[in-house]
Amino acid sequence: DLPVDEQAMSYGNENSLEVQIPFIRLRFPHAKIVPVMMGHQTLEEIDRVSRLISSAIREYSGDVRIVASSDFSHYVPAEKAQKDDLFVIEALKDLNVREFYNRIHQNKVSACGYGPIGAMIESLRPRGATRCELVSYTNSGEASGDYQQVVGYAALAVD
Repeated sequence: DLPVDEQAMSYGNENSLEVQIPFIRLRFPHAKIVPVMMGHQTLEEIDRVSRLISSAIREYSGDVRIVASSDFSHYVPAEKAQKDDLFVIEALKDLNVREFYNRIHQNKVSACGYGPIGAMIESLRPRGATRCELVSYTNSGEASGDYQQVVGYAALAVD
């Protein structure tokens, strides 16, 4: 095992690594993990990161899975969160990262990890991915009972 950079694992308000890694370790205890955090979520950075990931995958002979983590809308009423979130997610059906990116910015959707989602999709496209399917959508109100200030969550699968 490689040493863990504790500072990187708790960078600012970023918590996707600390949330995802325990689940990956539980389900796949022997998986080798290469965590990647994105600070700049521009289309150019999405392209750069996805090219680096694609290159690394080509050089690795083993089976590879990519996980991207993001909340969607933050602290808005549940109805607005669902409307906005499903609108931006719909752009991913045919892997249209540019439209996904545009919808997030035009509608001011407060998704925090749209860059990693875009990089994941662009990394999988050369491996034959053709579609993205919404597996499940929910919000924090389902657990808290507060539907006035929710955070939206979606599970997406890319094939």
